[in-house]
Amino acid sequence: MHLRIVQRRLASIQNNLIRTYKYQSKVFGFNAQLKTIGNTNEIEKILRDYNQARQANPHAALLIDAYRKHGHRLAKIDPLGINVNTSIPELDQNLFTVNFHIENEHDARSLFGLSTEQSIPKTKDDWIRQLNEIYCQSISLECEYIENDIERLWIARRFEQLRTSPTISSDIQQRIAEQMRKCETFDQFLQAKFPTLKRYSGEGAEGMMGFFDLVFKQSVQLNIENVIVCMPHRGRNNLLVCLLNYPAATMFRKIKGKHEFPKDVKSTGDVLSHLYTSTDLTYDGKKLHVSLIPNPSHLEANNPVAVGKTRACQLSLKDGHYADTENVGRHGDKALCIQVHGDASFAGQGIIPETFQLSHLPNYSVGGSIHLVTNNQIGYTTPQHLARSSRYCTDFAKVVNCPVIHVNGQCPVEIAQATQLACEYRDLFRKDIVIDLVCFRKHGHNELDDPTFTQPSMYKKVQEYYKQEQNTNEELNKKIQTFRNTLEEQFSIADQYQPKAPHLQQQWSGMIQAKSTRTQWNTGLNENLLKYIGVKSVDVPEQFQVHTTIARSHVQKRQQRIEAGTGLDWSTAEALAFGSLLLQGFNIRISGQDVGRGTFSQRHGMLVNQKDDDVYIPLNGLDSKQGFLEICNSILSEEAVLGFDYGFSAHDPKNLVIWEAQFGDFFNGAQIIIDTYISGGELKFLTQSGIIMLLPHGMDGAGPEHSSCHIERFLQMTDSKEDGIDGDDINMQIVNPTTPAQYFHVLRRQMIRNFRKPLIVAGPKILLRHPECISSLKDMADGTRFLPVLSDNMSNTKLNPEKVKRLLFTSGKHYYTLNEERNKRKRDDIGIIRLEELCPFPVDEIREEIKKYKNIKEFIWCQEEHRNQGAWFFVKPRFENIIGIHLKYAGRDVLGTPAVAIGEVHQQECVQILKLAFD
Repeated sequence: MHLRIVQRRLASIQNNLIRTYKYQSKVFGFNAQLKTIGNTNEIEKILRDYNQARQANPHAALLIDAYRKHGHRLAKIDPLGINVNTSIPELDQNLFTVNFHIENEHDARSLFGLSTEQSIPKTKDDWIRQLNEIYCQSISLECEYIENDIERLWIARRFEQLRTSPTISSDIQQRIAEQMRKCETFDQFLQAKFPTLKRYSGEGAEGMMGFFDLVFKQSVQLNIENVIVCMPHRGRNNLLVCLLNYPAATMFRKIKGKHEFPKDVKSTGDVLSHLYTSTDLTYDGKKLHVSLIPNPSHLEANNPVAVGKTRACQLSLKDGHYADTENVGRHGDKALCIQVHGDASFAGQGIIPETFQLSHLPNYSVGGSIHLVTNNQIGYTTPQHLARSSRYCTDFAKVVNCPVIHVNGQCPVEIAQATQLACEYRDLFRKDIVIDLVCFRKHGHNELDDPTFTQPSMYKKVQEYYKQEQNTNEELNKKIQTFRNTLEEQFSIADQYQPKAPHLQQQWSGMIQAKSTRTQWNTGLNENLLKYIGVKSVDVPEQFQVHTTIARSHVQKRQQRIEAGTGLDWSTAEALAFGSLLLQGFNIRISGQDVGRGTFSQRHGMLVNQKDDDVYIPLNGLDSKQGFLEICNSILSEEAVLGFDYGFSAHDPKNLVIWEAQFGDFFNGAQIIIDTYISGGELKFLTQSGIIMLLPHGMDGAGPEHSSCHIERFLQMTDSKEDGIDGDDINMQIVNPTTPAQYFHVLRRQMIRNFRKPLIVAGPKILLRHPECISSLKDMADGTRFLPVLSDNMSNTKLNPEKVKRLLFTSGKHYYTLNEERNKRKRDDIGIIRLEELCPFPVDEIREEIKKYKNIKEFIWCQEEHRNQGAWFFVKPRFENIIGIHLKYAGRDVLGTPAVAIGEVHQQECVQILKLAFD
């Protein structure tokens, strides 16, 4: 290949590697100029030498390429020996020239990754034997689909070097053997003490413990400070006790039916296989902080959560592009994410490709994750040929050119080689890499299951495997006996052991668990400060060319409204809340589809230069010591992105994290994250999160889709009481605000409180520009706050409470329709009360409002949603049981969809609602 072509490819490769980071610095205000990989001259020389060697030795290159591409199909990676090929057509020796010899040793080493002490194969047979030893034994590599030449060439050559040189010391081999034996011993101990326990053991996959130990050790050598691990059930308890310092006594208590947390914390706990920890490990005299995050029963749902937590950790550590100074390193220098998967769920769960699609994006990348697939070769009882359509369970990884190392889970040397290669690749290229650890389950899906019902042939092989003599040595036996003695000691004290609450430590040390009472918070600010923020929120550099429409309708109008102090719309209130929190030192991350502009072209938080597509975020220019605003236009995903943002929010209480759905109903693509983390994360795991879900909501005649954020579903998931008073300790809060000021206050309240709760905001669509949906700076001034209930005297209508005979209660934008109709009819005998906060249910505020009206004859709940939807089912028993009044209903009838799609019918329904409310 000509040098010019090599240089062109090199430039393309380097651009692919650094373009993301440059884009981040340019577009999103990241400060650091990140270091790129390697030395340009050195990389250029490697490519040039490689291509020259290919031209000089085409037959050898063809053979090497064939094994790099197809050798994995002949590899003996199945410890049971069931799925083993003996030959494949692509590696038929007759396809290659009978005799060839690479005359030049430099050419041979340029083509092939030989260690310096390894001799060059002479004949075709020698080459084939060498290639078989490398690619077709207990470990193999898939990488030929990688588009970047240097990545593909580097990992293939490095794999070959590891396989042809004794790089794995006997100490490392002994270390892996020890971890595998400890894993086995722990399972045997549990089997002896708790024979009826479903423990999802590591038996048959003990090699994962060797992987963890080595990857932690490698991380320390690479100066990584934090490792965040997500992991499904299998082998989780082994990892906790054997490597992560989790008190075995706490686990034994849990198995005996006792709580894993102290009695003085409010929690339900979770099942044994969902336990988690955060601990400091010491390797080679250095500390490494390792966090194993909680996992739900939806096994892969914790993967984007772990990636999001890693990203937030990088923000806290000022890692990579979050750094304050120039040229400090590369993104991912200080924090690493390890994602552990099961084979069937990796292939079957859509959240896997969604999460992979996040891996290279500027606002979601963590500098590469290391993936470990615990490949059981079966999904519960479903064999591989029914569990997926692809050859390997790991094939989704190829979507992002992610290399895959397949390794026999019972081979310590090969596990060490796979781990070393994975760490080196991630460190060099800052991209994801997968280790496919092929193993088996000794007992089936769980220890009480009989796998021979459905897999008799496989489990004959498993039984044969365990009849083989296991080699051990005296020194290792002593270490294992010491470990067993420790388990016995922990078991003996389990009943008396007092567990500790793992929450509210380190960065969370200033937080508390919310109390059973409700608190009020002054969220208002000085008006001059608000004016400063408002003006700066649309201030751009002098040479920055804003789109003419945005300059007129967004920039100029906001400046005019801020100057007047009145007529402030929804997006202005949001900008004021964001800016004020940034000045108080909080970081803000708003994420979702098209959030920069806003789905309804209302936000314009990031302005695009019409000259060159450059992007500027004005709110990042308020003050040199402010927090950081990250506006993240996401991929068209809900589950992975919401999971990512939840993980980000759970790391540090100083981060305000907002996920905005493009339309309210889009949240249902992320229902698993809501069910398993957002609604119950604190109760199950003591993990607080202040994440906000913004869900645009409202019946606008647009048809069934996008009409509803299904607020009824969120209300049903709360632990609000039907017959008692709610406190701040509700599992999540739900608001349906109707004024910009209310939105301003609820955003600020979310951060200035000394506890964190998930917040669901049923946000508006038409109210974003509704002429009556406006606020003033006085509504946000010092001494003001969020009001859970808005009185009727907030409206333009001045009522005499003595005349009011009918009181309408409503929530959300429907108020404006009711108020307009009341004014049109000139009905001064009807009052309208707005419930801005539905959960916790504002009992005291509602009682205070009712006291104002002495002559009420009817109480009516009026909503635009259908009767089986909206807040009706939630408010009715609370009004009756707690407040003591009977509510009538005015709204649409029941329907199996959120709305009708026929314009005439929609209008008829609107008219009918008003008749029920006013006639």
